[in-house]
Amino acid sequence: MDKDKSKLIVLEDRVPKLKEQRKHKTNRRLIFYLSLFFILILFIVYSQSSLSNISKIEVIGNEYVGSKDVIKASNLTNKTSYWEVDKDQVSELVEKHPEIQTATIIKSFPNKVTIKVKEYERTAYVFSNGTYFPVNENGKVLKAIKSSEMISSAPLLVEWNDPEAIQEMVQELAKTPVSLASSISEIYYTPTKAEPLQVEVFMNDGREVSAKIKNFSEKIVYYPAIVKELTPEQQGVIDLEGNSFTPYKKNEQKSDE
Repeated sequence: MDKDKSKLIVLEDRVPKLKEQRKHKTNRRLIFYLSLFFILILFIVYSQSSLSNISKIEVIGNEYVGSKDVIKASNLTNKTSYWEVDKDQVSELVEKHPEIQTATIIKSFPNKVTIKVKEYERTAYVFSNGTYFPVNENGKVLKAIKSSEMISSAPLLVEWNDPEAIQEMVQELAKTPVSLASSISEIYYTPTKAEPLQVEVFMNDGREVSAKIKNFSEKIVYYPAIVKELTPEQQGVIDLEGNSFTPYKKNEQKSDE
């Protein structure tokens, strides 16, 4: 009998504790669901209001194209919702710009968008009637720019009026080692009946080179070896077709001076 009473007392002591534990558990669940509810409400308010609009658009990787032009091409503004930004769609829009090869869109929560671009290299500049026209590595001739905007050491194609010849020359320059291409100052298109692809090249070191557009990138690699065999005083024309050097005649050298 005493044992039964003791068991009853123990059970009676535990009942309030169990009730209290259940109450705490219920309260924790309520707090959890209320918190989740309020977070959801806040998210809905954020996503449906101007708070979700893009606050910052950053452009990286651009050298020739201004950041404002890249952003304009993307059609993104500070009125665009962060959640409405379709990365693939924006990339396609930016890549329509003639100077941009690829574009990658990076979204950073809550309001930042980064546009990472890779531009086409400027392989040459066409100089015609006192105006400079940049030419991309894909052969596209761009709008005229000022001489102060020429930020690359690409060679000048002087008075080239044949679009096909320009395309072929640019393709060859794109395949030319950068160290050699940057050492070229000017290239003149000098076709003849016998050789319609003839060009005259003037190097930054003051030497003159005779070459052809076809296989120019393969022939120009011999230039350093030929120059190495010459002294600074030896002036003339280096013929890349024959890997030879022809000194200027005395009267030609005097007239040049």
